[in-house]
Amino acid sequence: MKGIVPPDPETNVSQVRFALVYTKRRSRKRFPAGCVQVMDTEEQAIAAADDDNNYYPAHVAGPSKSSEGQYIYYLVRWL
Repeated sequence: MKGIVPPDPETNVSQVRFALVYTKRRSRKRFPAGCVQVMDTEEQAIAAADDDNNYYPAHVAGPSKSSEGQYIYYLVRWL
């Protein structure tokens, strides 16, 4: 998790999670919360993927509040 602050073990605010991410560019490293659908398992994220419509399974960390006041998730890795 290079460049990612480890989640706080005392809270559930920011965690590493499986997710389905809507993005047109997979080169991005952070995503607005509205583009991220948290999934329970890696298998669910992979099954829900839809490359033709820009939905990709990923491992993400977040949510975190950005300096602009938006909630964002950081890419850990694509699945």
